[in-house]
Amino acid sequence: MRRLTYLGHSAFFIEKDWDGILIDPFITGNPFAKFDFKKKRISHIIVTHAHLDHLGDSIAISKATGAQIVAVFELANYCMEKGAKAIGVNIGGSIKFSWGSVKFLPAIHSSSNPDLPYGGLAASVLIDIDGTIIYHAGDTALMNEFSLIGEMYNPYYALLPVGGYYTMDIKDAAMAAKMLYAMEIIPMHYNTFSNIKVNIEEFKDMIESQGQKCIPLKANEYVEL
Repeated sequence: MRRLTYLGHSAFFIEKDWDGILIDPFITGNPFAKFDFKKKRISHIIVTHAHLDHLGDSIAISKATGAQIVAVFELANYCMEKGAKAIGVNIGGSIKFSWGSVKFLPAIHSSSNPDLPYGGLAASVLIDIDGTIIYHAGDTALMNEFSLIGEMYNPYYALLPVGGYYTMDIKDAAMAAKMLYAMEIIPMHYNTFSNIKVNIEEFKDMIESQGQKCIPLKANEYVEL
C-alpha cells in the first residue's frame, strides 16, 4: 500500500508498506486534523521549518513512538534537546531511507518559534517513494527555484501553499505549479484560519486551465500513490 493522506493545513501522512512518514504534523490546534498517531506506525517525521503550525506535534510524537524527526540542522538539534530523536540536514542535502529518500530544497520564508528564535532556514522537501516524486513546498513565496526543481526533479505531485498572507496566494501558486511541471497539484495551507481563506475552486480552475490536475483534498482524504 502506498497512500498520501491530507491531515489539514500543511500536514500529510505517507504510508508505504510498514513505514509511515508524517510531514509537518500540526495536529493539536488544527481544527481539521483527526489523526491518532497511537494507531499508526510512524518511522519518520519530516519538518519543513520551526513555526508551530508546522513543527506541530513532532516532538511529542517522536518521544512517544521513537519516530525520527528529519529537519534542517538547527531545528533538528532543538528537537533533540527537547528529548526527540532527530537527524539534521541542510538545504541541498539528501538522506536515503528504507522507504525512499528526502532532499531538502529552498523555500522563501522565516523559521522560528517562541522557544527557538532561530530555527535555521525554512525548506521545501522532495520525497522519493519508489520513484514517485512528491514535492512539498513548505511555506514559501513564489520563487525562481521552482523552474529548476521542475526541470531537474520532475515531481509528479506538488503540494503547494495557496492561502496568501503568510505564503504565496492562489495566483502565485498556479504559476509555481506551471514552473514545476507537476502532473497533479494538491493545495494546502488554506482555510485553517480566517486570514488564509480562499476560494479553492478558483485555484482548481486556474490549474486545470494550465493542463494540470488539481486535487483539493479535504482533511483525512487521500490519494493512492
